[in-house]
Amino acid sequence: MKVVHTNQAPQAIGPYSQGIIVNNMFYSSGQIALTPEGEMVQGDIQAQTHQVFKNLQAVLEAAGASLETVVKTTVFLKDMNDFAAMNEVYGQYFCNHKPARSAVEVARLPKDALIEIEVVALVKQS
Repeated sequence: MKVVHTNQAPQAIGPYSQGIIVNNMFYSSGQIALTPEGEMVQGDIQAQTHQVFKNLQAVLEAAGASLETVVKTTVFLKDMNDFAAMNEVYGQYFCNHKPARSAVEVARLPKDALIEIEVVALVKQS
């Protein structure tokens, strides 16, 4: 088991890692719309979703993976009414490769974020 850490994504705000590699699979912690400096992105669901994907790309790269090797995502939304707007941004990052996905509405997210996404990805063999 290997812990994944990068300064290009926000640091964990609790007792957890940005991600873990087990065998050749990467499991990310959920990413919210914090900048690497720890500031919450202000704006609508689309602005926050773009920041979440920047964070995911950074931890995936640190793990030796990428959006193209993601096999499963879980999307947590504060308001399911934001699904269509989130999905529009999501489709910009997963246009050709479409991993399995679950999307659920939750009562509240850390830092009152509008969205959180976690991924499972295959680590590229070197």
